Amino acid sequence: METSDQRDPFAAHRTDFNGHPPFEVLAPAEQRLPYVFNSPHSGCQYPQSFLESSRLDGQAIRRSEDAFVDHLFSHVVPLGAPMLRAHFPRAYLDVNREPYELDPKMFEDRLPPYANVRSIRVAGGLGTVARVVSESHEIYKHRLPVSEAMYRIEEIYKPYHTTLRRMLAQTHVTFGYAILIDCHSMPSTIRCQSTDIRPDFILGDRYGTSCSQELTSYAASILIGMGYTVNRNKPYAGGFITEHYGRPTRGLHALQVEMNRGLYMDESTQRPHAGLLELKANLEAFARELTSMPDSSFAADPIAAE
Repeated sequence: METSDQRDPFAAHRTDFNGHPPFEVLAPAEQRLPYVFNSPHSGCQYPQSFLESSRLDGQAIRRSEDAFVDHLFSHVVPLGAPMLRAHFPRAYLDVNREPYELDPKMFEDRLPPYANVRSIRVAGGLGTVARVVSESHEIYKHRLPVSEAMYRIEEIYKPYHTTLRRMLAQTHVTFGYAILIDCHSMPSTIRCQSTDIRPDFILGDRYGTSCSQELTSYAASILIGMGYTVNRNKPYAGGFITEHYGRPTRGLHALQVEMNRGLYMDESTQRPHAGLLELKANLEAFARELTSMPDSSFAADPIAAE
């Protein structure tokens, strides 16, 4: 297993994330598949200065973490697909948001005029720099300087997305199309409003706009065949990453995969249970079958792409 870039642009920031870079690319020696996997919310390296600024203890601050998702999908690398994974935690910075979705109530000074202060996600406390974890637990003891948000966005958010764009562009050039699988987990309490069922998986394709519908249907059929309950787009249709990178008419497809945390971990302790090994084996079989899907549905529409 190799990292994709021999240079280390984040050497100066390693002390912030317990010796880790903010994020890394896990890449096979040779990319054999037109897929890129992304785990933007599984980071668990909390800067000490961030913990000291928080009113939450070390356990409570982790409630928004997609724990172990990068581990559960790590088998895709030997299959021949690269994976981008965050080491920084979602509570510190959320790259599945617009770059400047910021809540003015969080900051000591005025936000720049281009900040999006009125999005639904900001209203819920879950902007690019989150105000809460788990939808209700306030993170910070005091207001932050705007410079702190700008630092996180300029030094980590933008390089993260630059890396993801490069991975997708290289894949598109090599194979003629690229498929992004955005990997997440969800609380086990999530229910489907129409059926009151707690799904095992939710597949988000922005209601058919971010990827080929055949891809979503095929992914759903594989998981259902394994005995899992699967919902599409409700309540998670895909966030900024799925919406921003999914351009199926240009041969760029993005599908969000949400897994029920109860399948593999104890949410109260953030520890895996016996289900982790079974789920990882099933996800490896899922990835093998998904990535063998015929490519006839993925090429760019030559007229729409002009």
